[in-house]
Amino acid sequence: MSDLTIIDHPSPNFGERRGGVRPDMIVIHYTAMASAAEACERLCSNEVEVSAHYLIDEQGRVQRLVDEAMRAWHAGAGQWGDVCDVNSRSIGIELSNTGSTPFSALQMDALEALLAGILARHSIPSERVIGHSDMAPTRKIDPGPRFDWRRLARRGLSVWPDVARVPAQKVSQDAFDVALDAFGYAPCDVPEARLTAFRDRFRPRHTGPLDGVDLAMAEDLARRFPVDRSPSTA
Repeated sequence: MSDLTIIDHPSPNFGERRGGVRPDMIVIHYTAMASAAEACERLCSNEVEVSAHYLIDEQGRVQRLVDEAMRAWHAGAGQWGDVCDVNSRSIGIELSNTGSTPFSALQMDALEALLAGILARHSIPSERVIGHSDMAPTRKIDPGPRFDWRRLARRGLSVWPDVARVPAQKVSQDAFDVALDAFGYAPCDVPEARLTAFRDRFRPRHTGPLDGVDLAMAEDLARRFPVDRSPSTA
């Protein structure tokens, strides 16, 4: 992990972190573009005004587009816990992927090395490594069901529910929503969107109505990793 090489490719699309806050979460995206070169051009375009701190291509090459101290424009509207200005509180990582193909082993290796360094530098807990769809479930689907969250969790770079068996319990939308709120998922008036975002991360490609496994997983995550709520909504 210490051998990770990072290439600087500065983007003009950044600003100061508002209110002097420091990054305390990481948001993972995919580019949904045909190539890393095309994505890099877009993320560095004055006209488009989007960016991320890092871009990782399929061969595991890492480009730094925005310094971690600055506010990149990657998250957009959304929320995690009480945090509404996610850009000011996060570091954004873009993975070159169309959304319809697996993430390469080299790309995942590079991501793991990059994440380990960021988490250590900023003392960010692993539960605050989230996907774009977690904070904006009605708008975004990345990094999608092909992304291997469980692999990251095994390496201490994210979290995973620990549900050995599903208890006999009544499946309740209200209870599921309470658990998702407690874990950090963005409030949403479309329950299906949050369920899809949750399943894409923790039960890839599972379909059907809300069930006991969904509820047990959500309640376990909420119990072990309740979102750190702050008086500030920065």
